Amino acid sequence: MPDTKAMQYRIIDRSSSDVAGERERVIAGLHAPAAHIAPKYFYDALGCALYGAICRLPEYYPTRTEVAIFREHRLAIAQAMGLGRQFVDLGAGDCCKAEAWLAFVSPVRYIAVDIAGPEIERALARMAPDYPEVEMLGVIADFGGGLPIDDVLDERPATFFYPGSSIGNFSSQEALHFLKTVRAQCAPRPGSVLLIGADGKKGKTVLDAAYDDALGVTAAFNRNALLHLNARFGFDFDLDGFVHRAFYNEPEGRVEMHLESLREQSVRIGDRVRRFAPGERIHTENSYKYRAEEFESMLRAAGFGSVTRWSSPDEGYFVFYAS
Repeated sequence: MPDTKAMQYRIIDRSSSDVAGERERVIAGLHAPAAHIAPKYFYDALGCALYGAICRLPEYYPTRTEVAIFREHRLAIAQAMGLGRQFVDLGAGDCCKAEAWLAFVSPVRYIAVDIAGPEIERALARMAPDYPEVEMLGVIADFGGGLPIDDVLDERPATFFYPGSSIGNFSSQEALHFLKTVRAQCAPRPGSVLLIGADGKKGKTVLDAAYDDALGVTAAFNRNALLHLNARFGFDFDLDGFVHRAFYNEPEGRVEMHLESLREQSVRIGDRVRRFAPGERIHTENSYKYRAEEFESMLRAAGFGSVTRWSSPDEGYFVFYAS
């Protein structure tokens, strides 16, 4: 007999089908005078697991600080959002951050958006039996270049949820563009809102430790990007030839992560060899930090008319509710 059981969740793949073009862009970035890769290449299966471990490290304060703000203000935020909405989880990962909200806001639809398809599929398979009344969808997409979900959303109001200060991976100009993209998705759905976490500027000692922990988990996370590139594109990086470097660049207002060559070495990247000198770096990630008024101004520049802010006691981390 045919299986008549209703599917509990759906996966929609919006990842790029231009594999050759993607590979060429990665090769071009690694052959550039200042070599660089996009942070999305952290997130293969091992990278996702390492990121989960980072979020539990004593040095890495953003996750626990944001969770504390959410706990303290949960009812006020939930009341502002209202019930029965679409809940769009941007950069969903294992979906745990959003799952903590579902019982409070009772969404009719939960839409998890992330580049790591296997991760969100595992998460939705875990969550769906516990929330049979919620339509669950996963969208596999790299939303750094846009937010391809307009045809996934229906006409009802949506809450866009972007926690973890992930907005910091964008430059200020890119962040403004992304916020405008979210606002454009809100406009045809009156009552839609954005709930977003942003990390504040603070002392270099605290920031350096948060991105270069004593156990070396962040170092493993950073170096794993080379393993991912080797497996995905056929490069031949030697992990023993690179070391993790992370530091707060105060004039730029950002933490930078790099992989630094420990020796003179050659790496086959595509059909060419790239020579790395000792001390030469591959730039793998930025994490921009904001003063509260800077980020609020950016939200208003993106078209959000009403902004509410909740802060950690030391004013070092912020949650913004924008409509």
